[in-house]
Amino acid sequence: MDFLRRATWRVLPALLPALLFLPVVLAPPLNQDVAAILQFSQRWLGGEHLYTDLIDVNPPLIFVLNLLPATIAAITRLSGVVALQLCLFAYGGFCWRLATRVRNRPAEGQVERAFLDVLPVLFLLTAGYDFGQREHLMVVAALPYLLAAERRAAGSRPRGRIAIGLLAGVAFALKPHFLGVPALVEAYVLLRRRPTDGAVLPGLRVAIHRSLRDPLPWLMAGVWAVYLVSLPLVFPDYLGTVVPLVWGFYLGGLTIWQLLVTPAIGSIVALLLALSLAAFRPRRAASSTAADALPQLLALAAVAATVALFVQHKGWSYHILPIQLLTLGLAGVLAAQWLDRQRAVVAGSPPYSIAGVLAGLFVLYTALTGPAPWRELSYPQDEVAGVAGMLKRAAGGGRVLVLSPDVYPIYPALNYAGMRSTSRSTDTWLLRGAYPVCLPDGRRYREVWEMRRPEFFFYRTVAEDFARAPPAAVLVDTVSGMPWCGGPFDFIEYFERHPLFAEVWSHYQLTAQWGRYRLYTPKD
Repeated sequence: MDFLRRATWRVLPALLPALLFLPVVLAPPLNQDVAAILQFSQRWLGGEHLYTDLIDVNPPLIFVLNLLPATIAAITRLSGVVALQLCLFAYGGFCWRLATRVRNRPAEGQVERAFLDVLPVLFLLTAGYDFGQREHLMVVAALPYLLAAERRAAGSRPRGRIAIGLLAGVAFALKPHFLGVPALVEAYVLLRRRPTDGAVLPGLRVAIHRSLRDPLPWLMAGVWAVYLVSLPLVFPDYLGTVVPLVWGFYLGGLTIWQLLVTPAIGSIVALLLALSLAAFRPRRAASSTAADALPQLLALAAVAATVALFVQHKGWSYHILPIQLLTLGLAGVLAAQWLDRQRAVVAGSPPYSIAGVLAGLFVLYTALTGPAPWRELSYPQDEVAGVAGMLKRAAGGGRVLVLSPDVYPIYPALNYAGMRSTSRSTDTWLLRGAYPVCLPDGRRYREVWEMRRPEFFFYRTVAEDFARAPPAAVLVDTVSGMPWCGGPFDFIEYFERHPLFAEVWSHYQLTAQWGRYRLYTPKD
């Protein structure tokens, strides 16, 4: 116990900057996409059918993973949000344990060792508002994978490689965009395994032979193969229904140039470029050491994350998150290794105190360039708090039909109000895709027989679901997200053209309004 107390006090200076973000990730609001996926998993657990009753663009793996907090919330008195946070902390702790176990600690410098001891915590907590996003889950699992790749590139068989392979396989399968990370890393490991003496081709054959005996990439490939086979067998509606909708209505976004001129993206990409040049700088053979591997692996993973950002071409904060965490981790490792070489500079200074300074710079950069902690500090005046309070006061729980073009602030307001959406999609993205421009003849809405399949599906299912089981409330966004075409796009006016919707709607009345959101409840 005395040893544990001394170890805790020794590490605390390096941990303290990361722990400053602990209240941030616990404070509301929960990220809107994380909240929406959690509620979809809760509804799936409650008996609704994924990709039939619950239409979403995300592949099924993230919903499967969210069944765990959904189940915990269902069998305990915990809210879904608290259950999810507990699962995320357990996940982060497990990745921290794997990252610590896989390293070759005796080969690390003192400052490098201290910084790597707390780097998993920095990856976990400094996500801030994007805590729990798929990109966050991926990059937290990527760190032990990269540390294992460092050992594997040197010819070692690291401890925990089976667990790391399975975990990394699941994490990289969350989005197809993530597969660029293991592709670059495994290519790097293969090349580093090649003997430097002798001809190129025989050396490459030796490296391939060594790689074929390595179980870690095979485990990842096995996870991806099982997941791929499960799509047509277990989730046929995702391929048959959702993918065509995504292809026709969800794609599109910013150009690479538009992304690069965004300050948050341009600054981190420029920093990554400079650090990558430092990590891959030419060295004399005598001065090249195994210490080069980890910075180079972090740089390659960050480059792959940058490519994923450009492929998704949205520029949202959670798309930037993996680049930021990996680049800042790369900066910290390079700085720590440099300080370890400058013994006169660090002589007499506790390594964990120096690592605390590096961690503090890490935290400072994320705070200055990201939405956290500013969004959490302003939560009492936030739209989420306003909508959640209105729902609690006027509706008091139950089911609610939501007609809004935006996921935020509907989620996590519904999660905090303890209400379940009856909508088959998180927002009206199917309707937005049907009206990107005004109709040529000046009409505001299409007739039923003119609608394409996605619009008709949305129009019909909203009306039929509403009539079959009228909800406790209807939340309507007065901002539709549609172009102004001689007048606003009015959700109620649009759906009242359906006789089933019109009949049931006649029994509802306006009860409350907060900003642009109107709440309707059944008449007494």
